[in-house]
Amino acid sequence: MDAQLVAFAGVAAGMVAMPGADFAVVVRNALASRRAGVTCAIGVAGGLLVHTALAVAGVAAVLAAVPTLFRALQIVGGGYVLYLGYRALRSAARQRPGAGAPGDSGNSGDSRDSRYSGDSRDARGEPPASVGSLRQGFLTNALNPKAPITFLSVLPQFVPAGSPAMPRTLLLASIIVALALVWFPVVALLVDRLGRWLRRPRTARAIEGVTGGALSVLGLVLLIEAALA
Repeated sequence: MDAQLVAFAGVAAGMVAMPGADFAVVVRNALASRRAGVTCAIGVAGGLLVHTALAVAGVAAVLAAVPTLFRALQIVGGGYVLYLGYRALRSAARQRPGAGAPGDSGNSGDSRDSRYSGDSRDARGEPPASVGSLRQGFLTNALNPKAPITFLSVLPQFVPAGSPAMPRTLLLASIIVALALVWFPVVALLVDRLGRWLRRPRTARAIEGVTGGALSVLGLVLLIEAALA
């Protein structure tokens, strides 16, 4: 067995499972419905696929070498995460303590209130909620400028000396994406499984406020780091 590969799988699992903006946005969408949560999780994995592809291609080295480009991407990513946080906090503030939990209409899980995913407008011919969830997951991850730098610094450490770099790096990148495709849908399904309790008015409002606060802080940190760089 390849000991380096096993070690990398452990490191990659820790990187993927570490709570952050991806985790928060998946939980928030999963509170709306199982479909929204799983779709958002797939979007996060899609963002990781972009980052790993950039790392394999070496494009991430450009971000490291050109501070202005990195800072611009950091501002865009921070702004988007901050926007998601603002929407979550606004939604929490609008929920009345005595009102029913979001989506408590007696219908199936996939027809719950879709304000978490933010794009359930198919009645007007616009993109359905699942499209909005997919986009949120993808953009939250893809606009994180630190991810390609992280992958660029970590992946080479697990390429054995003398072996071809491209096939090995592709394998390592595939492991990261595969782990994300397992972890984030599991998180979404777990949140949905606990949905009856999590969607109680006070609980849902608290979770919405906490995730909104977490996303807002993460977005502000990115923007502050960009401003101070």
